[in-house]
Formats: sequence, structure tokens, C-alpha cells
Amino acid sequence: MSPGHSAKGAKELGIAHLLEQGPWWKNKRLWFLNLWLALLLMTSYANGYDGSMMNNLQVLAQWKATMGYPSSEKLGLLTAIRNIGLLAATPITPYVIDGFGRRIAIVIGAFLMISGTAVQTASSNSSMFMGARFLFGFGLAFATSASPLLISELSYPSQRAPIVSTYNSLWYSGAIVAAWTTFGTFRIPNQWAWRIPSILQGAPSLLHVTLVMFCPESPRWLISKGKEAAGLKILAYYHGGGDDQNVLVQYEYNEIRKAIELDRKVAETTGWKTLIATPGNRRRLRMIIALAFFSQWSGNGLVTYYLNLVFDTIGITSTTTQTLINGVLQVFNLGVCLVASAFVDKAGRRVLFLTSSGGMLLFFTLLTVCSARYAITGSSAAGDAVIAFIFLFFGTFCLAFTPLTVPYTIEILPYSLRAKGFTVFSFSLALALIFNQFVNPIALAALGWKYYIVYDCFLIFEFVFMYFFCIETKNRTLEQTAALFDGEKAVQDLTASAIMAIQLPNASGEGKSDIEKEERAV
Repeated sequence: MSPGHSAKGAKELGIAHLLEQGPWWKNKRLWFLNLWLALLLMTSYANGYDGSMMNNLQVLAQWKATMGYPSSEKLGLLTAIRNIGLLAATPITPYVIDGFGRRIAIVIGAFLMISGTAVQTASSNSSMFMGARFLFGFGLAFATSASPLLISELSYPSQRAPIVSTYNSLWYSGAIVAAWTTFGTFRIPNQWAWRIPSILQGAPSLLHVTLVMFCPESPRWLISKGKEAAGLKILAYYHGGGDDQNVLVQYEYNEIRKAIELDRKVAETTGWKTLIATPGNRRRLRMIIALAFFSQWSGNGLVTYYLNLVFDTIGITSTTTQTLINGVLQVFNLGVCLVASAFVDKAGRRVLFLTSSGGMLLFFTLLTVCSARYAITGSSAAGDAVIAFIFLFFGTFCLAFTPLTVPYTIEILPYSLRAKGFTVFSFSLALALIFNQFVNPIALAALGWKYYIVYDCFLIFEFVFMYFFCIETKNRTLEQTAALFDGEKAVQDLTASAIMAIQLPNASGEGKSDIEKEERAV
């Protein structure tokens, strides 16, 4: 997508004329910026690889033997322990992200993930494997909290929504590699059948440890720390062709300053309580927690982490068939996610969320019916239909709940609450995942297809909730979107302040004069 193409949607901002016209790939600096963002997007790849790898290891006899042929309860713990580690790290991640910067947090997370990968690969029993999974999850908390923030705060305005939506979508790129790697290694008649996929898990983290510190830091973080010159320099280099007086650059710079200034007036007196201090923040918190649980409790968690158990209920027990179907499913999911990511500004968040919720309800209900028919009659046609509805269910899930949960959460949070609010999202997500990964295998073993009815009922609640509480946020700047939950007047006031600062930078004591003072002081 080019900046010029997205400028049409930016008319609502009043800054369409400020955006660069023409294809982005003709701008060398946007090339460099998007290459840095591609590196940061690999965090989602690493997350997806890990999730899919655990799904696939469960079908390998070699892995089961090493783990002592785990029971349903033990299997749930082996899968959930990563998210227990993530949950343990979550309370401290915002302090690292806000205190030391987005890049430092990513590097810390990557180092811990490499350490976890090494221990996991060398594991000789289930206890060692669980310790490695905990360590990996602890590091993942830093990486997955900081990467999307840095991506959203660095992206060119007209490309931000598609790129940040692509972040979560690339979960499936990692899932694809893990699925097909396991499909290729399961024939190895020794422990390397599962150790090779474990080794490859560390590749993205190795790149992050090596390269992330060369990536530009968030201009918003720099400005919030009083480093206005450094923040403006990054905005100018990547968004304004190196010109710090470029009108778009000055608009972004002054809007960021105004938003941070307004946020601090509240944050100085309330801290964490800011999340519930105002009606707007309570609306944000309600939506953030809901999205975290919806993204895992829509039935997708059951299929994502225990697809082999779902296949067992419809008579598909061949390791070759199970791994092959899973590999094809991940490719299908990635394709749908990338298409949806490209249209988030055109279709709108609310439309995609409602379409996704309604589609999931329809297809998971049909999946439940066909699973029941197979259990009762043993019909092979009913079993085949279950596979078809799994694909259709994930097709609708991937319209919104993969590409949009992360960007929507980031968008609706003002800068001062962004790290803390995203921590709440990550904490809620980890709770939902732990439930999924520990309870699902036990419930599925006990109830079979009847357990699907629980998710059918939850999907009804989910659709109703999104209908009443999901607010459209398309075609707005990051600061304007965050202000939207405080009312349209807050958005208008913020925009007016930024425009006035561009028109009167020296008279208001802002803009270049402040930067010149800082540079002279240095």
C-alpha cells in the first residue's frame, strides 16, 4: 500500500495533503523504515512458531516418549507453562519498556527466549522441558509487549494500520514453518524428530539480539524522555525526507508533544489508577480485556493447540494426515489474515469485527453439529464436514481477531497508558491462554464434542458485546484514535492544537526553537 493510496482515507484527519503522494517503494527512506519494521514483525513469527510447534509435537511418538507419555493433565501443563512464564513477567514489562525504551525490552526478551530454546532442545525429561518453556514465555512477554508498540510508533501514518495489523497476522507465518518442519521431521526415527523444530524456534530471537539495537527508537518514547531533538530527527529522516520542517513531520511532532503533555497531567496524580480514573479509560479497559479473551476463547484455542485431539474425535488418527492438514490450515489462515490486514482502513475495524464474530458463531455451530453426527452415526461425510468447517471458522476468525486485536488495543490507548494498557491486554491474554491450554484437553477428553457447545454459547455473547461496544477507529492518527474514547471533542481539540503549533511554532514557544535550544545545550 502506498502513502498516496491511503491518503484518501486520511481526509477525515485533515492531513491528507501532508502525506507523500505516489508509491511508497519509490521513497528510499520508507524502504529502510519498512525493513526495520519487518525485523520487528518477526516477534509475531516467533510466537506463532512456538504455538504451532507445541501442537505438532503432541503427535510425535518420539516426543511423547521423552515426556513420559503425558496424561491429559500433564499435557495441559506442558502446553500452558509457557504462558505461566509470560504471566509472571507481565507486571514488570511496562517499567522496562517505558523506563529503558522499546528496543532494550525486545533485546532482553530475545536473549531469554534464546536461553529457553537452548534448554528445551537439550531436554531429557518433562521437568526440564517445562523449565525451558517457562523461561521462553518469560522472555516472550518482553518481546510481544514492546515490538507492536515500536512498530505502531515508527510507522508512516498512512501505513500504520495495515502494518500493525500484519503483526499479529504473521503469527501464522511462524505456525506454517513449524507445521511443515514437523511434517518433515516426524519420520526421523529418533529424538531429533522434535529437537530440530525446537532448535529452529530460536532463529528470530537471534536476529533480534544481533540487529534490534541498530533499529530507530520510538520518537514518542524519546520525546516523552525530554529528547525532543532525537525524536524529531527520526520523524524527519523517515517521514519527511530528512527535513525537520516538513509540515507532516511538524504536525506529528507537535501532536505527540500535546498528547504527552495532556496525558501527564492525569498520570502524575493517579499512576496505574488512570486506567479506571475516567469514563473514557474505563471504556478502553473494558474493550482491551474483552479483546484478549475473545481472541482466545472463540473456539480457536481448542483447534490451535489441540488439533490432534479434535481429529481424534472424528476418527483421523494418522500422524501424516494430521500434520498435513495442519500445515495446509496454517497457509490458509495466513492468506486470509494478510488480505484482511490490507483492508483494515477501507472496511473499518467495526465491520470486520462484527463480520468475524458472526461468521465464527455460524461455522463453529455447524462444526458442533457435524461432530455430534459423527459421534452418533460414525458418518465419514460428517467427519469430512468438520474439517471443512474448521477451515471456514478460521477464515472468519482471521478477518479480525488475528489482525486487529493488537493494533486496536494500541490505537485506543493514549501514550502515557500505552505500555501499561498493553500489559493489561497481555496479562488477560495469558490468563485466557492458560485456561485454554490446561482445561481444554481435560474437558475434551471427558466430554468430547459436547464441550464445543460451551464455545457456541460464548460466541453469542461475543457478538452481542462487539455490536454494542466496538467503536470505529479507521483513518485517524495514533493520537486522535486514542482520544476518541474520551469523546469527539477531545479529538477535535488535539487536532486543533497540533495545527496551531505548526502555524505558530515560534510564537507558542514550541517547534524548532525548542529543538535548537536542546541542540545548543548538548
